[in-house]
Amino acid sequence: MARCWPPPPRTTPQETPGVHPVVPDLAHTQARPVHWLLTATAMAAVVAAAGFLQPDAATATQSGTASARPAAPAPAPAPAPARTAPDPASVDLPLQCGPLADVVTAKATGDLDGDGGPETVVAARCDAGSGTPPHGVYVLANGRDGTPRLVATLVEPAEKSSVGALAVRDGAVTATLLGYSSLDVPGCCPDIREQVKWQWKGGAFVRSDDTAALGV
Repeated sequence: MARCWPPPPRTTPQETPGVHPVVPDLAHTQARPVHWLLTATAMAAVVAAAGFLQPDAATATQSGTASARPAAPAPAPAPAPARTAPDPASVDLPLQCGPLADVVTAKATGDLDGDGGPETVVAARCDAGSGTPPHGVYVLANGRDGTPRLVATLVEPAEKSSVGALAVRDGAVTATLLGYSSLDVPGCCPDIREQVKWQWKGGAFVRSDDTAALGV
């Protein structure tokens, strides 16, 4: 008699602890269309927000350019006004004329000391109605306050000379002086002529001359 073995019991497949199934759970790995839409929308919002936080590239470039641009140069200072030569009418000349007035018979201007300002050289004498009063030759300059003043005497009236010509050239004073060899020579007819030159050197006017006798 054949023995009948009972059929083996049916069992439901179970996961062995510690062992992952070979076939993945597709329900968790496949993203649904709604999920992707929400994710894309969130990312777009993040990118947009980041754009608001970043400085505008064009604005930053322009600002950088403006800050690097050099400042406009300051306007050039106005030129200093030209310095004028002293006016002889504003200076009392040291002539002893008594009741007579003095008169300037020759005048020349130029920079004698190299300071950039002009000086005035004058030949003056007493304003006598007749005869040949002697001349004095004077140098005038403007003071610090602009007031004309006497700064040097080149020819004293006591020398009994008359000035025939007066000029300023190349920073030097030149003059023609007419004088007398003795007291016997008439005042109308000087017999000595000097070509005289004064130049400012070492803080003083240095004189050089070329004396010649004139025929009477």
